Amino acid sequence: MGAVGVLALQGSFNEHIAALRRLGVKGVEIRKPEQLENVSSLIIPGGESTTMAKLAEYHNLFPALREFVKMGKPVWGTCAGLIFLANKAVGQKEGGQELVGGLDCTIHRNFFGSQIYSFEAEVAAPELASKEGGPETFRAVFIRAPAVIEAGPGVEVLAEYPVPSNKVLYSSSSVRIQEENAAPEKKVIIAVKQKNLLGTAFHPELTADTRWHSYFLKMACETGEEASSSIVAVEGVDLRINHKQINELPVYQ
Repeated sequence: MGAVGVLALQGSFNEHIAALRRLGVKGVEIRKPEQLENVSSLIIPGGESTTMAKLAEYHNLFPALREFVKMGKPVWGTCAGLIFLANKAVGQKEGGQELVGGLDCTIHRNFFGSQIYSFEAEVAAPELASKEGGPETFRAVFIRAPAVIEAGPGVEVLAEYPVPSNKVLYSSSSVRIQEENAAPEKKVIIAVKQKNLLGTAFHPELTADTRWHSYFLKMACETGEEASSSIVAVEGVDLRINHKQINELPVYQ
């Protein structure tokens, strides 16, 4: 009987475990490759992606993480975790970070700017509302957030966010791609799904809205394993999700 693993090298892993607990599901901290054998799904949290990558390399986690993805087990990356899952990442620290890969996307690190440009916004996610109920929008918390600037044909877009047309889409020492003479606003992808992989540029674990966690748990059940064998309940808590109070979202401080 497996549980939901949460990569616990650095970042907001405690918040993810707390969100899972609110749903009555046990989250297990993962720091070593062999611990992945005891979980049926995995959350890679937000944090400082370069630090997380160095720690993952130190603990020789990358081969095990890649194998976990290749086996078709559900993996959800939030913020830095989204960068981990991408096949390619551009922007700051370009080329200096090892990736797990598997998600057919190009991610731009720190797309929305540095720490001082962190923000919150109400964002529409039709697929989330359709499957989980509750409001048509969710509160997205962006902290040094990345964004998906290119997605392959097999990638399902779950949420987008409008940005000014003069936003730099890609920048390096030799190349700079910027929208010019375009409409005043365009949309950038901030949530995607591809087979067993889920990626969000924002931090659902920092709000009281547990729908993204519930959505991921259902992905874990849809991989062919029954919920009773793939998810461990906390102290026998009823796993049926109740979203009646989602309208009362706290503001991240």
